[in-house]
Amino acid sequence: MRDNDFAAAETAPLARYQTLQAGLDRLDQGLSIFDADLRLVAWNRAYERLLDFPEGMARIGTPFETFIRYNARRGEYGPGDPEALVAERVAAARAFRAHDIERTRPGGCVIHIHGEPLPGHGFVTLYSDVTPQRRAERTIREQNAELESRVAGRTAELVSSEQRMRLVMDSIPALVAYFDHRRVYRYLNRAYHDWFHIDVTRPESVSARAFLGDEVYAVVKPHVLRAVAGESVTFEYELVIHAGERRAVRTSLVPERAADGTVAGCFELTFDITEQRRSQELLARTQKLEALGHLTGGLAHDFNNILTVVIGNLAALRDAHPDDPNVPEYIQPALDASRRGADLVKGLMRFARRQPLQAGTVDVAALLRAVEGLVRHSLPERIHLRVDAGAQPLDTWIDAAQLEQAILNMILNARDAMPSGGRVTLRARPAHLDADAADALQTAPGDCVRIDVQDDGCGMDARTMAHMFEPFFTTKQPGSGTGLGMAMVYGFIKQSGGAIDVQSLPGRGTTISLWLPASERADVHRPGPAAASEAPGRRGLALLVDDDSQVRRVVRRVLLDMGYAVLEADSGVEALALLRQTSDIALLLSDVAMPGGVDGREVAATARQLHLAQAVVLMSGNAAGERAVAGVPWLIKPFTPAQLADAIEASRA
Repeated sequence: MRDNDFAAAETAPLARYQTLQAGLDRLDQGLSIFDADLRLVAWNRAYERLLDFPEGMARIGTPFETFIRYNARRGEYGPGDPEALVAERVAAARAFRAHDIERTRPGGCVIHIHGEPLPGHGFVTLYSDVTPQRRAERTIREQNAELESRVAGRTAELVSSEQRMRLVMDSIPALVAYFDHRRVYRYLNRAYHDWFHIDVTRPESVSARAFLGDEVYAVVKPHVLRAVAGESVTFEYELVIHAGERRAVRTSLVPERAADGTVAGCFELTFDITEQRRSQELLARTQKLEALGHLTGGLAHDFNNILTVVIGNLAALRDAHPDDPNVPEYIQPALDASRRGADLVKGLMRFARRQPLQAGTVDVAALLRAVEGLVRHSLPERIHLRVDAGAQPLDTWIDAAQLEQAILNMILNARDAMPSGGRVTLRARPAHLDADAADALQTAPGDCVRIDVQDDGCGMDARTMAHMFEPFFTTKQPGSGTGLGMAMVYGFIKQSGGAIDVQSLPGRGTTISLWLPASERADVHRPGPAAASEAPGRRGLALLVDDDSQVRRVVRRVLLDMGYAVLEADSGVEALALLRQTSDIALLLSDVAMPGGVDGREVAATARQLHLAQAVVLMSGNAAGERAVAGVPWLIKPFTPAQLADAIEASRA
């Protein structure tokens, strides 16, 4: 092995570490990891920024106590003896228990702190700035309190006029009631009839236990007793209305006092906050999946480089010894497993939104009918599939193959949720998202196409819905799936500029909704099949550029087999020098991400602009993005010789 090969091998772990640290530094969330001795072993820039630590304090080996003492002395923990405050928090940390708290810093910034123990190794902690969310919640509470106060005051004014009170209260989109000190209803507005089908003309005969049910009544009763005792209370809970729909509500109880100061009764105001809570949950889920996507994308890049070396060497070993009995016994199974690993990494990249898309105008109705034809005969007879795409054209700009695969994935999930049979409905309709609706879905407002995949299967509980888009999460039996299906659907829809949402209840089925940007109908160019590669023979000089020597070794062997003489460079700087010094380069094949300040994009752009190579192809363990070089094919590692040949032909076209 040459000296520079040894150097590259030694720097590879450092490069991977730097890549991981760079990825962590891009996160908005702060991160710290302390070992079992409570000494700092890893952190990112957001950790120092959010907690406002001085430059240089965070370094390998800094004791946890140092940070706590710094905070205590500047008043982060409030009044008290700083050393006592430090001792209390260090003792708590040494217990290595999971914790989830919020702390308001002296400047008003609210930090959410979530720590998890690493058994035998210490603990990891995430820090998030939740100041905007808390301000928004405070504003909502203040607005609700003002509204509740106005409604309660208005109700008191109108109590002498039942006709006027009924007219006003029946117009309010909320439950309004009054009960006396014996907890007997004296007034119920029309919403009670709409929600529970009870007779609001005879309120004294209505039982809260009857229309709420024993379980919900047990939650509500303690708050009612506090109100009857003279305390104004507000609380949140869930209930089920007569149609079987579950709603999240917020109830306020305001006591009414008689002239002698005793409680005569209570005014009750209940708002439906289902959509508000769904928006908050969707925002939290989106933020969590964004962080997972950043981490997943960085890991996928490194694994693609590793798998390129493994698959390349195994394939070469197999081809070199075709008659060796060890090939089918050992080499081929390892090669097959490595390729499955490559497919798994591609799935992770779809979740991280780093998979290249072949987008074009898609007729959604036609695509749904095509999906119906593909899957109908593979569904059990007990499951009925129905397509309802409406009458008007529905077009969106998207990768048709990926959308088809996403819908197939959701249909198969619906099938698994209905072991005893049922109905799956594919529905497509035009829709429009205003600013508020788009903000709740974390997408852009405007015209769109909405696709629903609805089933009447077993449904999902809140915990399952909270995790369903996370990579490797599955409710199926071990060995029945990778858990990447819905993660890939989520990544693809978000990468395409759309939004996804789920509505489900245990025992009442599931509806998964996709919102895709609407597109003008247009003719779409569809590329034909790739040209066949040339016959083996001498094809000229190829310049191979990659900072990973093991990857260069594998790819060099492929180029030699294709008939190229190969010149190698391990950096963009060296590649540019060789391009300018060497004439008649038939092929430039360069990695994208390389150290030294000059990446593969710059090398490729220079070669194209100055006509320094006949064909230019880029390769990467990551996927093509907005910074791709125009006219330069992009290969995702690991790739096959046939894929490389097609890319070379495309570059020459």
